[in-house]
Amino acid sequence: MNIVIVDDDPEHLSLVHRLLENLDECQVLDFSRPLETLAWCEQNDPDLVIVDYMMPELDGMEFIRRFRRLHGKMDTPVVMVTSRTESHVRYEALEVGATDFLNKPVDKTELFVRTRNMLALRRNQKQLANRAEWLAGEVKKATAEIVARERETILRLSKAAEYRDPETGAHILRMAHYARLIARNIGTPEEEQDLIQKAAPMHDIGKVGVPDHILLKPGRLDPDELKIMRQHAQIGYEILKDSDSHILRVAAQIALTHHERYDGLGYPHGTKGEDIPIVGRITALADVFDALLSSRPYKKAWELDRVIEMIKAESGKHFDPLCVEALFKDWDAVLEIRR
Repeated sequence: MNIVIVDDDPEHLSLVHRLLENLDECQVLDFSRPLETLAWCEQNDPDLVIVDYMMPELDGMEFIRRFRRLHGKMDTPVVMVTSRTESHVRYEALEVGATDFLNKPVDKTELFVRTRNMLALRRNQKQLANRAEWLAGEVKKATAEIVARERETILRLSKAAEYRDPETGAHILRMAHYARLIARNIGTPEEEQDLIQKAAPMHDIGKVGVPDHILLKPGRLDPDELKIMRQHAQIGYEILKDSDSHILRVAAQIALTHHERYDGLGYPHGTKGEDIPIVGRITALADVFDALLSSRPYKKAWELDRVIEMIKAESGKHFDPLCVEALFKDWDAVLEIRR
C-alpha cells in the first residue's frame, strides 16, 4: 500500500519515513512540495496521506481541500500532523476532509498505531469497492440473461403465430430490422430502436385466434371472412396487454395499431395520423414493405420496383410520410436486410 508523506521539513520527513518504512506490504513516498504531491496523486492512488499543517507553498488545510477535489480521492484516509492544539484548527481540518490527527513532535507508537488503523480502513474500503464492482457485474450479467430469455420468449411466441400463418420466420426478422432502421432514421434514441426491434415480431400474434380456413385461404376473403381476419389486431392486444414486461406492453400497442392507416381508413379503430402511436406507424410500413416482397398462398412476391412505387404512392395515405422518408434514407441498409 502506498503511504504518501508531505512535509517541507527534511528532518521530520526523514523521521516519519524511517518509522513507517518497516510496515509490511507498504511503500513510503516522501514529498517536500505540496503541489508536486498533488500532481503525483492525480495520476496515482495513495492509500494514506500524512500531511504537515504548516508549509509555505500550501498549508495542510489547502492541500486537503485540493486533494479531495481529485477524482477518486474523497475516501482516501488523510492524517494531518500539527503542533496546534486549538479546537478550531482541528474542526476546520475535519471540515475540509482530514480523517485523523497526529501531534508534533510525533510519538512513534501513536504514529504506528494510527497508520495501521488508517491502512486497515483503506483495505476495508477497497474490499467493499471490489465487492460492489463484482456485484454490479453479476447484476449486469443476470440482467443480460433475463433480457436474452425475454427476447427468446418473444421470438418463440411469434413463431407460434407463424405456424398458423404462411408468413415465415425470416419475414418476422426482416420486418423487425426494417422497423429498427426506420426508427433510427427518424431520430429515435438507440434504446427505443432496440425496443421496437424486439417488440415488432409480436405484431401478428393475434392470428392464433383466426380459424385456419380463413387464415390459410388461398384466394381473396369475403366480407365476413375479412371481418374475422381483422380481429387479430384486437386479439393480439388482449394477449399482450397488462404484462409486467415493457417489451410486451409495447408489442401490445404494435399489435393493436399496425393495421391503422395514416389517413384514418385502417382498422380496428380507424385512428388517424399522429394519433397512431409511432411504434404502430413504423411497424405498419416495415410489415407491408416486406410482405409485398414475399410470396403468400394468395399472391406472388412483387418486384422491388413495384413495391417502391406503391410505398411512395401511399405516403400520407396508408403510411406516415416521415416513416416512408426514413425507409428510403438508407437504401443500402434496406437491401442488406433484404439479402
